[in-house]
Amino acid sequence: MAIFKEHNSNPVEHDRSIEDRRRHHKLVERAIKENLGDILSEESIIGEGNDKKIKIPIRGLKEYQFIYGKNSPGVGRGDGTERRGDIVGEDKSGKGQGSQGAGNEEGEDIYETEITIEDVLNYLMEDLALPYMSKSRFSEILTENSKKKSGYQKHGINPRLAKKRTVIEKIKRKQSMKRTLREIKKPDKIERFPFKEDDLRYYRAKKTYKRESNAAIICVMDVSGSMDNTKKYLARSFFFVLSRFIRMKYNSIEVAFVSHTTIGKEVNENEFFHRGESGGTYISSGLNKALEIIDKRYNPAHWNVYTFYVSDGENWAEDNEKAIQASKKLCEICNMFGYAEILPGTYSMIKNRMVSEINYTNFIAVTINEKKELWTALKTMLKKELSGE
Repeated sequence: MAIFKEHNSNPVEHDRSIEDRRRHHKLVERAIKENLGDILSEESIIGEGNDKKIKIPIRGLKEYQFIYGKNSPGVGRGDGTERRGDIVGEDKSGKGQGSQGAGNEEGEDIYETEITIEDVLNYLMEDLALPYMSKSRFSEILTENSKKKSGYQKHGINPRLAKKRTVIEKIKRKQSMKRTLREIKKPDKIERFPFKEDDLRYYRAKKTYKRESNAAIICVMDVSGSMDNTKKYLARSFFFVLSRFIRMKYNSIEVAFVSHTTIGKEVNENEFFHRGESGGTYISSGLNKALEIIDKRYNPAHWNVYTFYVSDGENWAEDNEKAIQASKKLCEICNMFGYAEILPGTYSMIKNRMVSEINYTNFIAVTINEKKELWTALKTMLKKELSGE
């Protein structure tokens, strides 16, 4: 087998495993990006920790090698009808290609690797951010950035024990004792010299601060009777990934959860992701509850406020006008108002009205017709180029 690799004049320094690891990492990266839609819409990830393992398929690696052919003279040429990716000069006798019946050629090697939810979210954070984030003086707060080492001290906690400095202090004490013994003309050979508490030295930690834009995220979900199990789990998957992503990327974030039928109410995170309800639908009830929360706790003059709403779009006709008015108010006070319509129902007209009547640049509406489109919807709502970061 012939293997093509970069020439290295010093074969001792060549480590083939480095190249193999690099290629494996690229394959894993590509597989994650190709399977993001399925990963993000997996119902089992809801409520799991960052160390939850997810299996993804990866194509096997094969080395380049020479193989025996027909040794026909000349080169393969096309007749002008070929397209990109076609193989020119391939044996077209049909053996092994059987469009009829089973094939007889070797298949492609596929194996599975495991990654954590945190790994997936790290890939997300490369391309996404909260758009229209204001960095004005009033929407920033001081947050603790890190604790830098700044000298030593005699007292502290064990994790900050400066081992090297402690040993130096012990050696200094030992040398001082030897000098004392020599001065009084006694043997300076010391058989055992244990550490003492006075030898211990700890790193002094100096807190550093940085200014960060603080943000409030309001998650509003329709849990009415028209939202069947499929729609609800897609909506929950959307909000689970959204909330995890935001909390990992930003430090100064508060998230509020609202669920609604004909009445909107604020719930805790566990209820939001696990409790099911039924009943009629007044979209305005959920949006007005979001407005109420913002008015009470998140003054837009001091907070970057984002509202995300997910529904199947079915609403009582008598409530449509109220829903449009509430949406416009959210656009006026929020950095962004995003509406995701999941598996639109037969009577869904609210998204069309929103798109035609809400003329605000910070309003984003997307449609999710199948679970693979969750990733596309998130990318549309959280475009990094809009954030100004």
